[in-house]
Amino acid sequence: MQTPRRSILVLSALLAMSPGWAQDATFSVKSLTPETALLAAKAALESCRKQGYQVAVAVVDRAGLPQVFLRDRFAGAHTVDVATNKAWTAASFRTSTLAMAAETQAGRPMSGIRGTPRMMAVGGGLLIEAGGTTFGAIGVSGAPGGEADEACAKAGIDAVADAIEFSATPGK
Repeated sequence: MQTPRRSILVLSALLAMSPGWAQDATFSVKSLTPETALLAAKAALESCRKQGYQVAVAVVDRAGLPQVFLRDRFAGAHTVDVATNKAWTAASFRTSTLAMAAETQAGRPMSGIRGTPRMMAVGGGLLIEAGGTTFGAIGVSGAPGGEADEACAKAGIDAVADAIEFSATPGK
């Protein structure tokens, strides 16, 4: 009977001496506010409008869940799913969809990943990150080609870059 009691005491002593274990049991995550996500989406939409493109823009959180979605008046019906899936792909794979397009070409080792539901291996999806923190991703669809979509997505990120850089600073 004394052995289980002794084991409990030894385990309790070890736990008391290891406060780092408790700290590693949880983690904190920073997320974009809806206002910041909306600002990024508006800036991306406006960038495309200035170039004469009618697009849809989706901003997702780091898990790929939608935060904001905007669709210009004449953006095609397909842009709703495509923009959201571009943002989801960037968030899920933690890389740009333009990079995924190159890495998943037929004959490449990662080509099979294109069969994943929601996977969108075409330019226009970018991670939103700052200070080593991933906040989410933005996806744009409707401009003529993935590079043009990506340029608009980058304009959206640029619009919030200072705000997220500041919030990613330790102690802020």
